[in-house]
Amino acid sequence: MLIHSTSQLLTLSGGPQRGSQLGQLGIIPNGAVLIQNGIFMDVGNSIDLLKKYPEEPLLNAGNNLVMPGLVDPHTHLVWAGDRASEFEMRLEGKSYLDIMTSGGGIQSTVNASRSADVNSLLKQAEKRAENMFFYGTTTAEAKSGYGLEITTEIKQMEVALTLNEKGPLEIYPTFLGAHAIPKEYENKPDEYVIMVCEKMLPDIKDWWMKVSTNQSLPFVDVFCEKGAFDLSQARLILETAKGLGFPLKVHADEFVNMGGAALAAQLGAISADHLVKSSNADIKALAKSKTTAVSLPCTPFGLGENEYSPAKEMIAAGCLFALASDLNPGTAWCGNMQFTMALACRFMGLTPAQAIAASTINASAAIGQQDKIGSIEIGKQADAIILSVSDYRQLSYRFGTNLVDTIIKKGKVYKTDQLC
Repeated sequence: MLIHSTSQLLTLSGGPQRGSQLGQLGIIPNGAVLIQNGIFMDVGNSIDLLKKYPEEPLLNAGNNLVMPGLVDPHTHLVWAGDRASEFEMRLEGKSYLDIMTSGGGIQSTVNASRSADVNSLLKQAEKRAENMFFYGTTTAEAKSGYGLEITTEIKQMEVALTLNEKGPLEIYPTFLGAHAIPKEYENKPDEYVIMVCEKMLPDIKDWWMKVSTNQSLPFVDVFCEKGAFDLSQARLILETAKGLGFPLKVHADEFVNMGGAALAAQLGAISADHLVKSSNADIKALAKSKTTAVSLPCTPFGLGENEYSPAKEMIAAGCLFALASDLNPGTAWCGNMQFTMALACRFMGLTPAQAIAASTINASAAIGQQDKIGSIEIGKQADAIILSVSDYRQLSYRFGTNLVDTIIKKGKVYKTDQLC
């Protein structure tokens, strides 16, 4: 299939983009791209490629924008129930930490998810996955973390694997058993940390090796935050996971600066996420590392807060900077990366080009897949979206509507008006 007659073909070629290089879109006016067997096989000008491949089936982009599929590297896709009552509580003046310490927050979703069977969890998560795909996300990370005991944690990860097999959204799972201290351990958090290290992590590895034959080990994540896991606890869990061969991720500096971002950089984590309260020292540590700094602007927006990740400082320091939705039931029930980009431009000062790069090639680096997805280059998986606009700046300029007209996932074409 030859996609041709684009207004702009954004290739994002050349790999992940650091610092002042963020926003290099690799635009080809009137561009075209050849797809064969689910792979990008040629990229260039429409006139040239139409002459070069006269026998190929054609997909006319209609003078619209074509770009890589969006990548969402931080979601909590699989859960049961909702927390609408907590939204009302926050409007009445309660903070996130107030709600969490009073038995709400993550523990509320844990209770609902433990009670739900696999089919119920699958049905609820599938609707959210379909919605993400509808808005142009072709690949996403999905965390567990709403079980806080091995049976439900595995149940969540089973759902993520099932959704990945069903498609079309491609999913990379993360084990987040260290999301919060469960109620059973509220007065003995260190015992829970030991249990995660000595029991849950080995059990997850054993289970994964039995059920997954075509993916490397899932990520292991820790919520390093006041009211969750302190720096020493997070370090112990992450070092144990690393010793077992797991790649690492870290929730860090969402509400309080505890050094989680610097820890992520020190341990070689694939990403450090949230980063609202990150210090200059944390930012410098990330800039010197291969760890991707992932900002989640939907979360402070969902909480009605005014402070966002210091994106300009991170970019200026040379960080590898990415965006994600943080889709979750408590603070950001939104899996729309188009809206995420719109927020990043308005509240964090990103340009539309920077937001696109942070949501494609850099976001793919935050899940370790930059050699496979995130750009339109020869040899990469054929994931792309065709928008109903002709200029890339429209993507963050407009919000509250879906600008994606067509989605190509592994070379297969999906029209959004048929996905509704």
